[in-house]
Amino acid sequence: MAKQATRDAYGKALVALGAENQDIVVLDADLSKSTKTADFSKQYPERFFNMGIAEANLIGTAAGFAAAGKIPFASTFAVFATGRAFEQIRNSVAYPKLNVKIAATHAGVTVGEDGGSHQAIEDVAIMRALPNMTVLVPADGEETRQVIYAAAQYKGPVYIRMGRLDVPLLFDENYTFEIGKANIVREGSDVVVFANGVMVMAALEAAQELEAEGIKVAVVNVASVKPLDAETIISYAKKTGAVVTAEEHNIIGGLGSAIAEVLGENAPTPMVRVGLKDTFGESGRPLELLEKYGLTKKEVVEAVRAVIAKK
Repeated sequence: MAKQATRDAYGKALVALGAENQDIVVLDADLSKSTKTADFSKQYPERFFNMGIAEANLIGTAAGFAAAGKIPFASTFAVFATGRAFEQIRNSVAYPKLNVKIAATHAGVTVGEDGGSHQAIEDVAIMRALPNMTVLVPADGEETRQVIYAAAQYKGPVYIRMGRLDVPLLFDENYTFEIGKANIVREGSDVVVFANGVMVMAALEAAQELEAEGIKVAVVNVASVKPLDAETIISYAKKTGAVVTAEEHNIIGGLGSAIAEVLGENAPTPMVRVGLKDTFGESGRPLELLEKYGLTKKEVVEAVRAVIAKK
């Protein structure tokens, strides 16, 4: 299966978007080669701004561009975007509901050898707690491309979470992403797995393995974490009577928490969350880290069996 890092798809999408819309400006915190905004800087140097290793300034300047009518994409690693610049995001972007797109790369443990200090495992929790903030987590290159276009068209703050690792291409041009909507990737009647990011592939692999045992697993890609597609989530929870969530993020505050909140108030359902178990990552090879922290097909299979037993 062909692979592409979501950050690579982001860089290419920016270049295409920049050709179509002269209001697109891109800012980076001295990481443009890694975030792939360097592609945009080569094509449109007059609309690219390297803010240096100064994340607060990155966000503040992006807010200024938005206030002046531009559509700024502010990029750096996820751990720095949501951590070092939280106050600026809160008070200069989310509070006034300015049209800033925070496009963060290198999220999760698949950052790899850079280690726990650089592996954002709490960024979704931080961003979805902010009023007015939209939170998007694409699963592959095509979805990333569509997410970038959707974010540019949307009026208001958006946080986009992307990764470093090359990941399988799951979707093609026939796929359609929409903010606030989940995507049914696989139908099933016994249990539903809600996943996003790299865990969508793990969920599909688990579903295929379990099919051989006669267990019918639905897989739903939830790239739009906020706003959440509550209608689809409630519908599939009621349909299957068993829910698993899978994310490359702390199980506290991320996708699993968001879905638990919806179901707790609307359709209480047996549920198991797959994700980082309230721990930081460490330095290592990306695939080995996914295995160590329980973010593979194996853990999804085990979660499905465990939640079915609770039905």
